[in-house]
Amino acid sequence: MGTENFNDSVFPISGNVDTAREIGGRYSQQYQGADPYPHICIDNFLADDVLSNVLEDIAQVNRGPDAVYVRPQERLKVAFNPEELPPRLRDLFRTFNARPFLGFLESMTGIKGLLPDPYFLGGGIHEVKNGGHLDIHADFNLHPVLRVERRVNVLIYLNKDWEPGFGGQLEIWDKGMTHAVKKFDPMYGRCVVFNTNADSYHGNPNPVNHPRQVSRRSIALYYYTATWDERKQDRTTKFRTRPGSKDRFDWSTERKELIRDLCPPILTRLALRDLCPPMLFRFAKRVAKR
Repeated sequence: MGTENFNDSVFPISGNVDTAREIGGRYSQQYQGADPYPHICIDNFLADDVLSNVLEDIAQVNRGPDAVYVRPQERLKVAFNPEELPPRLRDLFRTFNARPFLGFLESMTGIKGLLPDPYFLGGGIHEVKNGGHLDIHADFNLHPVLRVERRVNVLIYLNKDWEPGFGGQLEIWDKGMTHAVKKFDPMYGRCVVFNTNADSYHGNPNPVNHPRQVSRRSIALYYYTATWDERKQDRTTKFRTRPGSKDRFDWSTERKELIRDLCPPILTRLALRDLCPPMLFRFAKRVAKR
């Protein structure tokens, strides 16, 4: 649904900047004109041998149960930072941070001066185990170390023979959170790229339901620009509930943001240290309703 295909070619991991920019330019019109925000889905994005190497290397890494996210909005998700992965896979991630790939993204998105994240904060390999999901959300907008503004997400899927009934579809929602505009199965070799802003709502809320208990896996890459202005309001990941669903509202994050926005700094520091959050939260809600 709404996908492009590289046909017999794939993105040239070892290509030069000019080639990469030319490839990105082929998709710029579709990307920048997409609804409800700029995005694109491209199949056969990486060569099969590259994807096979990724799967081989992931199989060598094991994360303990403490690494698994278990909360109403983000269930049974595991993230692997590239520095925890085998050397061959670390080299692939460094390629995603190099000039050719940046040139491809800039040419396609129209966003100049894209910056990679050498820390891979929140990025790397993502795994959602059977029964897991990630609710609809808009991403955080400020890199806490580099103080740069988040602009583009790249997701590359690693799931062979994935069928719609297995769940885990990436959903792109409208700005009013009334309905899903697009749904993409996380198929092997499929790449989805999209702009990130305060209302670029997306997620995979449909739980993974593979008959052989196979996890949903993907490569996650985030890109930034040096356009952050301290007058802007930084935000954390903002979860939203789907109409008619059993999604749980993220009161914990909402409480912290209300306290930060409505209280003097000294009270905010006290509240966020859990010395008196209930009282301040009740006060903040009353103020917000005025």
